Amino acid sequence: WQRRPETDYIFDYWTALGWTLLTLGIYGLYVFYQLVRRMRDHNLRRLELLDASIAFTWEEAGRRGLQQELTPSFQRAAAHLAVLRQMTGDFRDPVIWLILGIVARGVTDIVAFVLLDRDLCKHDQAEVGIEYELALIFGRLGQAVPGPSVGRVKKPDNYVGRIVAAVFTLGIYMFWWFYNQMEEPNRHFRVNWAQEDALAVAVQALQAGGQPS
Repeated sequence: WQRRPETDYIFDYWTALGWTLLTLGIYGLYVFYQLVRRMRDHNLRRLELLDASIAFTWEEAGRRGLQQELTPSFQRAAAHLAVLRQMTGDFRDPVIWLILGIVARGVTDIVAFVLLDRDLCKHDQAEVGIEYELALIFGRLGQAVPGPSVGRVKKPDNYVGRIVAAVFTLGIYMFWWFYNQMEEPNRHFRVNWAQEDALAVAVQALQAGGQPS
């Protein structure tokens, strides 16, 4: 929870664009590196945080004699957690992607943007499942943790349409695609932060001896 400033890099598109133009594209390589790095590191941090939340509530449920009742929720949460864990094995090394970007700029950007969008969709769907179960579990333990918003899960981009637009505009459309790749995870992170803060408050209350209402 306290490590999110290290992982959840927030972009300001116009600042990034300005520096990219001023440095004749060199800063754009840094932007590309951060786009890959932040999603990889965010997933790792969220996996650790949500895994710890499940482990903590399982122990608390055991202390209160609620494990059997809540086992279905824990099992469903574990299945969603396995998706996040599987994603840590995907090829998302930012340094290697940066090298590829230098060697084949444009093509690498497109491939990376498609993969990052798919990652965000898959990651968000798994998170929503876990957050829903944690809301039920914490509620049974007497702590209010908001569940995920209905319809929050991002839908996949129209990848063919974006690629065609990028080709027919001679790359100009890539500016818009870069904007989406910055802003969509930005929004995702901020939604996560609100849920994480609620989780932290609930855990602290239970550690302090909070009882079911």
